Amino acid sequence: MDNLAETIYTIATWLVPLAFAIVFHEVAHGYVARHYGDPTAANLGRLTLNPVKHIDPIGTVALPTFLAVIGAPIFGWAKPVPVIEQRLRNPRWDMVKVAAAGPASNIALGIIASLVTGLFLLAVQGSAPTPVTQFLFDNLRNFIIINVFLAVFNMLPLPPFDGSKVLAGFLPPALAEPYKALDRFGFLFLLLLILLVPRVTGVNVVSAVILPPVEWIMGVMGQIIAVIAG
Repeated sequence: MDNLAETIYTIATWLVPLAFAIVFHEVAHGYVARHYGDPTAANLGRLTLNPVKHIDPIGTVALPTFLAVIGAPIFGWAKPVPVIEQRLRNPRWDMVKVAAAGPASNIALGIIASLVTGLFLLAVQGSAPTPVTQFLFDNLRNFIIINVFLAVFNMLPLPPFDGSKVLAGFLPPALAEPYKALDRFGFLFLLLLILLVPRVTGVNVVSAVILPPVEWIMGVMGQIIAVIAG
């Protein structure tokens, strides 16, 4: 496989799984918000898996493609599903559930993909690998990795991640309100976390904080696959 073909293959086996994972993540937020009283996302037509409704040109396409090409860990984001906290029946605790729904949906997708991968490997046992089976396997494997990574990454208790909204629900109101106000600086925090902190402190946040739980959860997913595939 030449370099161009390898690059196209890498993008094809990472970008599609990523797009589906982050779209499902956002839709999960919207469905839970509607369940607890806020129909904003539903009214705007955002409770759909149609990626066109959710694509962020940078977070869904440009950044993941760039990361795939350079061989870096793949992550990204879709356009956030709008949630009006005040419309929820119990704003404080319902917002915790809405925020947790995204990462929880990614874990659920990872488990489902692990089950499918186990069945897939069981079905092709004893057969010579073909380009099609290899492509399908790579998509399934990457889909599991992406969902686990997104779930853990989004639970960081820093704005704008879902973990910050979960944490805000447990803070006293006097602290929760100014903490939630930091969301407006979310993209800046993301840049600092990914680019500046490793350069200044020598600590790679992804390696030090994200990878240990990701690797543990991936181990569980691997056990699921192994049990099914035999």
